[in-house]
Amino acid sequence: MEPTMIRVPCIRKLHPDEAIAYVDPLAELLIDCVEGGASVSFMLPISRKTAVDFWRQVAEGVVRRERILLIAQDDDGRVVGTVQLITALPENQPHRADVAKMLVHRGARRRGIAARLMAAVDDAAREAGKSVLVLDTVTGGDAERLYERAGWQRVGHVPNYALMPDGRYCGTTFFHKQLP
Repeated sequence: MEPTMIRVPCIRKLHPDEAIAYVDPLAELLIDCVEGGASVSFMLPISRKTAVDFWRQVAEGVVRRERILLIAQDDDGRVVGTVQLITALPENQPHRADVAKMLVHRGARRRGIAARLMAAVDDAAREAGKSVLVLDTVTGGDAERLYERAGWQRVGHVPNYALMPDGRYCGTTFFHKQLP
């Protein structure tokens, strides 16, 4: 019996003219992650309308070239992960970008998708002329280890910074990365 081969999804940057076409699958991904307990700015129950409205705003930001949207797709073309690079920042920060909404579908985790998305965000940032990246994540979550393995530096922790989807308080840890 041959070992089952896990295929690594395709990671790609969405072009501004195609971002709106991915609103629905990205909404499904967001709903899956929030229902799974991810603290990514949304509360339970999350409605499909809320998720679609959010991704429409993101797509509009991609069209305005204010953010870069990366997706991970499986062999069937299903969106199983995403991350954003927010590039529209104040005038005195042209070299910086924020990393946001790093999401991987619960059924696709532990396959290296998040690590590949983070490597792709580094490449996209360099391509966009960014050398300083910043992000935040739930303190004590799996993402902290992911970011540290990817070369991010922990800046600090703020207790009770946000709420989990079920309403419990959670701390937030801030990270930065200096790109060569």
